[in-house]
Amino acid sequence: MAVRQNFLLHPISVRVRRRALDVAVTWYLGTLSFGVFLILVVTGILLMLYYHPSVPQAYTDMKDLEFVVSGGLFLRSLHRWSGHAMVLLVFAHMFKVFYRGAYRPPREFNWVIGVMLLIVTLLLSYTGYLLPWDQLAFWAITVGSSIMSSVPLVGDQMRFLMLGGNTVNANALLRFYVLHCVILPVAAALLIGIHFWRIRKDGGLYIGHEASDE
Repeated sequence: MAVRQNFLLHPISVRVRRRALDVAVTWYLGTLSFGVFLILVVTGILLMLYYHPSVPQAYTDMKDLEFVVSGGLFLRSLHRWSGHAMVLLVFAHMFKVFYRGAYRPPREFNWVIGVMLLIVTLLLSYTGYLLPWDQLAFWAITVGSSIMSSVPLVGDQMRFLMLGGNTVNANALLRFYVLHCVILPVAAALLIGIHFWRIRKDGGLYIGHEASDE
């Protein structure tokens, strides 16, 4: 019994209901989200080989990827569009889960994990926006951090903690780099593991009130 409760035995189940794999039921949005996440991890690691999180060098590195590094433009574009696709897919996945009522007991804990994954996905997209260190990135983060400072009571403290100061500068770039490349991906991987584990532990993919397989 203890072995069956093991975390590693649940993500890959030996038995899955056939109806749970029907495209009309799952749309494979969760699988697609996970696949895009893996693409982001691989392309992100490769991009790190050519990137320096410093103010004088970050923008130059981006230009080198576009015009000097062989396949660099494709690599950067693949990472960028995969990031956009992941945000869209996770939103669609959450909407589908909510619409079908898959957040109800005993799956309410996994719904919370899904909401946390959505937040982490948005933070990954936001923190990655500053890394090219161009005018678009600079002013987008400036506007975003200004909006954050409007939060009552703790807004200014949150903005200072996020930027490492009062302006978007080298401290902000370094913090966003660490968040985007280390802290948030590790958090996402951990939450994804728990998410998969809970799917199996809660009885597999939710198929509503449809009849079970014969």
